[in-house]
Amino acid sequence: MASMLLTSLRSSPLTSVQTAQFAARSLSTSVHLQAQAKSKKTLAKPGMKNIVLVDGVRTPFLLSGTTYADLMPHDLARAALQGLLNRTGIPKEAVDYIVYGEVIQEVKTSNVAREAALGAGFSDKTPAHTVTMACISSNQAMTTGVGMIAAGQCDTVVAGGVEFMSDVPIRHSRKMRKTMLSLNKAKTLGARLSLLGSIRLAHLAPELPAVAEFSTAETMGHSADRLAAAFGVTRLEQDEFALRSHMLAKKAQDSGLLSDVISFKVPGKDIVSKDNGIRPSSMEQLAKLKPAFIKPHGTVTAANSSFLTDGASAVLIMSEEKALAMGYKPKAYLRDFVYVSQDPKDQLLLGPTYSTPKVLERSGLTLNDIDVFEFHEAFAGQIMANLKAMDSDWFAQTYMGRKSKVGVPPMEKFNTWGGSLSLGHPFGATGCRLVTTVAHRLLKEGGQYGLVAACAAGGQGHAMVIEAYPQ
Repeated sequence: MASMLLTSLRSSPLTSVQTAQFAARSLSTSVHLQAQAKSKKTLAKPGMKNIVLVDGVRTPFLLSGTTYADLMPHDLARAALQGLLNRTGIPKEAVDYIVYGEVIQEVKTSNVAREAALGAGFSDKTPAHTVTMACISSNQAMTTGVGMIAAGQCDTVVAGGVEFMSDVPIRHSRKMRKTMLSLNKAKTLGARLSLLGSIRLAHLAPELPAVAEFSTAETMGHSADRLAAAFGVTRLEQDEFALRSHMLAKKAQDSGLLSDVISFKVPGKDIVSKDNGIRPSSMEQLAKLKPAFIKPHGTVTAANSSFLTDGASAVLIMSEEKALAMGYKPKAYLRDFVYVSQDPKDQLLLGPTYSTPKVLERSGLTLNDIDVFEFHEAFAGQIMANLKAMDSDWFAQTYMGRKSKVGVPPMEKFNTWGGSLSLGHPFGATGCRLVTTVAHRLLKEGGQYGLVAACAAGGQGHAMVIEAYPQ
């Protein structure tokens, strides 16, 4: 596939010059466009419950190994849940269910949703479970809540996600684990001494969490580099997009637009109130960095990739009827959503390309109907490759079985408050950030429809349409 893409898509209209123009346009135009509210149809469906996002919060997203380093995942999740309680004033006993997403799980709190909920003071009668779906884990948490409300099982669900990369579980080698388990079962001193004598130095080598795809043995960074090469995405394009993300995030942060961020008093340390990975640089500085994965000719670097991040998020989802009965003014409707999966080797990061046309068709919308786009930025090369794939009739016909391309989101509507490259990407928490940001941007800009899309490990992806709540 890579060679076919390389020859067929190098002439894609998204050149580096246009990318620079897109970035300049987004930066010179006011981030909040104050677009005219459109008199579009609502996506409400007869006989189906309207499900609303009441509000969403997140802890500051911090570079791993910084201020959160001495905590545990459930500490961050608890902080997000408490922040949501404070922000919304929802009575704890009014929450019917809690769902949380997490990818690399702390073994002591394998159901982090339950531990965090108990720590946040929720009733021990409120069930909670944890889901994992790589970078779309909190997307899955939210849509699980949507399904439970649609099915009539619940009226009020708290969904969220957490990731804590400052302290990941490191195991003994398999041989050492087997020896230790056998020691635990040994009944005589002789048997124990024999097992102890069998231990070799190599048995003591630790096993780190996998950073490669199990099915392909390839790291996501390598996949991103190959994908960028296949679509002819240059190093310049990637650095330009990464710089755009950081500059827009900095502008949004300074303007107070990132209102979903709550302050968090870290035990023994200062109060944290903002993301610390936003670092606008210059193209000259970015150009000095060496390839991080495929050396020496790769184009993916540390600066145009999302960084390891600690953080947690939480959202309050309710049936519209329940929300209004409790006196809430919802921020948005959660409408149609889809999950997709494809080849985890050559198409690992193309989730947005596959999911966007499907969710638009389910909603009866076109790309032109969308006022706000929030795509997960795993790598700048991944974003640019998706944009080129979305703008290719050949790719749509050859790989997606579609008659024509879906088209490219206008960059003045795309991730205009920054994205995962700059804000950070705690794997299990990013989905809630995307959805909450769409709701806030729709309110700020006067739009009606927003679209979230994300890729995930395993070649999977997600997309959701969000509709602004009438103001």
